[in-house]
Amino acid sequence: MTALVTLNGIAASLMKSDINTDTIAPLVRAGQGLQPVGIRSSSELAHRLFGPWRYTTEGHENPDFVLNKSPFRQAKFLIAGDNFACGSSRETAATMLQAFGIRCIIAPSFGLIFKDNCFRNHMLPLVLPSNDVEKLSAMAQREEHFLLDLTDCTLKTTSGFEISFSLPLFRQDMLLNGTDEVSTTLTHEQAISQFEAAVSNSRPWEQLAG
Repeated sequence: MTALVTLNGIAASLMKSDINTDTIAPLVRAGQGLQPVGIRSSSELAHRLFGPWRYTTEGHENPDFVLNKSPFRQAKFLIAGDNFACGSSRETAATMLQAFGIRCIIAPSFGLIFKDNCFRNHMLPLVLPSNDVEKLSAMAQREEHFLLDLTDCTLKTTSGFEISFSLPLFRQDMLLNGTDEVSTTLTHEQAISQFEAAVSNSRPWEQLAG
């Protein structure tokens, strides 16, 4: 997977609350039928993102939808309302956004399963206070550039807005190194072994249960 260390680009604003995964990653797209089963190409995933909103019932692009407009077709960030990606657990809600080129979604809150799926796909679901999200939405509409730095956990815009945030160290390591949960855990193998040895010495009876 591709590590996420810095991200620089424009943001698309989609300030609706409770956007569900059925809308983000639809099973059916007008004129296109069901999603293909099995492995899907990045182009297919990107093509189907937000299908009910990006396309008309005849399968044509909706010119009023933000991701169909220039320059937001090249958006790297998405600004959204409360409870983004609620609903079903489909992982394609994250992988379709990633395939489109969006690696950071900023919202006041997220569906919990989607949030986990983002980290697993090396995307940042960035939770910020509603007033900051609204400010960023206005900046996005002015086509400002955003700069995300995961090393120092900051987000900046070209107008001088800057905000710091915090992440669990485990999640930050996953993003910075482009690793999964298992690989990230194994980087601490020595510490784990030392802990297990200490427990074995101090509470040997626990080992008898095995």
